[in-house]
Amino acid sequence: MTKTVLITGATSGIGEACSHIFAQNKYKVIITGRRNERLQSLSASLQNTHQTQVHTLCFDIRKKEEVKKAIASLPSEWKKIDVLINNAGLASGLSTIQNGDIEDWEKMIDTNLKGLLYMTRETAPLMIEQKRGHIVNVGSVAGKEVYANGNVYCATKHAVDALNKAMRIDMLPHQIKVSSVNPGMVETEFSLVRYHGDEARAKKVYEGLQPLRAVDIAETIFWVASRPAHVNVSDVIITPTAQANATNVIRTN
Repeated sequence: MTKTVLITGATSGIGEACSHIFAQNKYKVIITGRRNERLQSLSASLQNTHQTQVHTLCFDIRKKEEVKKAIASLPSEWKKIDVLINNAGLASGLSTIQNGDIEDWEKMIDTNLKGLLYMTRETAPLMIEQKRGHIVNVGSVAGKEVYANGNVYCATKHAVDALNKAMRIDMLPHQIKVSSVNPGMVETEFSLVRYHGDEARAKKVYEGLQPLRAVDIAETIFWVASRPAHVNVSDVIITPTAQANATNVIRTN
């Protein structure tokens, strides 16, 4: 039986890498994001490279009604979702709490927390109905500890960590798996978004060390999702060799 994966935030970084590795392994792939041009380009790439079926959903996970409409729009054969990867997330800004930009706060809360909740609320019942499924939440080392000026971002990822544990309990009677993969420093658009497009500042984040690549996290997510039916990997922390935790990093220069 061909399985189906739904990936949020698929137009770049970890989400894009996940779409390729699942497609390579013959999953039907539902890719979601706000940038339709990128979605269509990725869809064509997945179909041409991996000869798999792809369905695109262009919407903003921060908007509850858009999420409901998008999932409801899926044809019946695409609603048999085996794996939901709650990947969409971001950091916006880096400042002390007293100087924080409230718009940055709301963007992180709406994306990292509410968006994940909206997606899970719409897809979990489909999994329960079909008596199978796996929810994989992409967290962060920032969900395990806090660091200076990371206050609200860390808070949202701590919430994801708590929700992952709560989902595991709620899904247990239905034998639906729930997992969390928590990366350290990954070189994607993450820092560019955090610094509002300041490329020079974003580049400095990864200077002097070998950060993780998006494919490193995608491979880990696929490994988690491909364990035997009796195995649930609840929680994974993955960092570069040069990073011990959120604040301890060794650089060569």
